[in-house]
Amino acid sequence: MKTHQIPQSTQKTTTLKALLVGVEITGSGSLGHSLDELDGLARTAHYQPVGTFTQRLATINSKTFIGKGKVDELVTAVKHHQADAVIFDETLTPAQTRNLENIMKCGIVDRPWIILEIFKDHARTREAKTQVELARLQYALPRLTKMWTHLSRQRGGIGMRDVGETQIQLDRRIIRDNITRLNKKLKRIHRERQTQRKARQSAYQVSLVGYTNVGKSTLMNCLTGTDTLVEDKLFATLDSTVRKVKKNFPYPILLADTVGLIDKLPHDLVASFKSTLDEIRNANLLLHVVDISHPNFKEQLRVAEELLREMGAEELPVVLVFNKIDRMTEDDTLGHMKRQYPEAVFVSCQQGLGMDDLREAIVREYEANLLPYRVELKYPQNNLIQNIRKYALIIKEDYQKNSVTLDLRVWPQNKSKLMEVLNGHPQTVAW
Repeated sequence: MKTHQIPQSTQKTTTLKALLVGVEITGSGSLGHSLDELDGLARTAHYQPVGTFTQRLATINSKTFIGKGKVDELVTAVKHHQADAVIFDETLTPAQTRNLENIMKCGIVDRPWIILEIFKDHARTREAKTQVELARLQYALPRLTKMWTHLSRQRGGIGMRDVGETQIQLDRRIIRDNITRLNKKLKRIHRERQTQRKARQSAYQVSLVGYTNVGKSTLMNCLTGTDTLVEDKLFATLDSTVRKVKKNFPYPILLADTVGLIDKLPHDLVASFKSTLDEIRNANLLLHVVDISHPNFKEQLRVAEELLREMGAEELPVVLVFNKIDRMTEDDTLGHMKRQYPEAVFVSCQQGLGMDDLREAIVREYEANLLPYRVELKYPQNNLIQNIRKYALIIKEDYQKNSVTLDLRVWPQNKSKLMEVLNGHPQTVAW
């Protein structure tokens, strides 16, 4: 029997033709934007969409996900277009994938695997590569009959059939061993990350979050004056980058760029990216960036908020940042949005619009968390002032005959360190 394969993303030298399939379960809403996004995902993963198919279903077919009539329609289309793959905008079970593959005689790819392929292509650092590889193996393990990867020879791929049971068992053991190895490696990386975070605790930490390709990296460059990679494509940023904000900020603030969010993000990928996502969970403030020019920005905003809740970040303070206002065609529309979201900040990273408003919003959030303290020092203790400045802001200095009184603002995390500096010598009174 002929074997149908889709090569690994690292092996692709030509674009593969693919048919896209979207399913709307009764009452679930419009398919249009989701299929547009699937088209973008497919192209980013080096597929060429040659046809789109949709179906409305009351219930999902447990064997093939879609109905028999639509399956027959796809079989004809696969032959007509000589398609290499059929890409579903849903998560398929291993059995559904295997059944569809046997019927259509081509590779069957679902949305999670497309996202994993893109992540594999874009991973650059040791951490990102390890996280993505772990997620791919965890996703592939129950699907060995259709897309097993022989790790020692890098053969196989989606659509592999006629593999002996012994070989499958061997591959399953190899994958499990590698999952164990990668988990251990990620634990070591996670410990390194924790050490780095402890060293940054004295600074106010802000994380950029939001849907993929909304302009987070461009915004980071605007606020920090750095040259973080910026590309107009999905998931251009996978690695968490931390930079110090230097432009017109009176306080020590660190800004972290994080991986973009997307609807139906694979669960294994979220779990694997624990270390990176900790930059979100451990932040003092989130800047939730939204592409206001996107026709489906409200749904993207909803999806991102839902994913942030799943990550345990729902209690963190958030500043909503609407980006790309330069692409808004009508002033009335922008005015309506400002009335609808009065607490939000509206910016254009490309043209530098609204940056002062955003800086002021970050400063307000910072200052809202500062604890007021008053410290009285005798003049022989003035040498402590230099160390006090490391952990507190001196708002006012009042010099008397034998002492100086300092009005301070202290970041809560620095309170214990400030007390160590003072060491019980002066009298410290909280307002």
